[in-house]
Amino acid sequence: MKKKIFLALLVVLLVIQFFPIKHENPDSPAEKDFIVSLGSEYPEAQKMIKDACYDCHSNNTVYPSYTRVQPLGWFIRSHIRGGRMKVNFSNWSDYSPKEKIHHLQECKEVLEENRMPMKSYTWMHPPSKLSKEQKQQLISFFEAAGSK
Repeated sequence: MKKKIFLALLVVLLVIQFFPIKHENPDSPAEKDFIVSLGSEYPEAQKMIKDACYDCHSNNTVYPSYTRVQPLGWFIRSHIRGGRMKVNFSNWSDYSPKEKIHHLQECKEVLEENRMPMKSYTWMHPPSKLSKEQKQQLISFFEAAGSK
């Protein structure tokens, strides 16, 4: 009985490999991007945002090799879709001034509450892990940017 269950699971795992995620990003003009809109005024914040946020919250996702293994790829793809729905930094100029302020406040809040970057993400992407000082820098940055 255990052998049949194991074989059935193995077959399912093999079959689902034929349904990979697409490793592509929507086209986005650079001039719409949040980082581009900042210019060269905040280089440290730009780097931290790119490292910690852009894989899920932009159209510039770098898909790691392990996303080719299902169901892991499906799981990660759903996180990327969810992240882009919350805020997509690649489409920053499409947001109204009110939406931009709201997104900046949300960015500040999720950092304060340690909800982002997600631990499951930082574990697999060490550059995205922010120190307490870096988080505080970004919190201050988002607060200042949201009050402009």
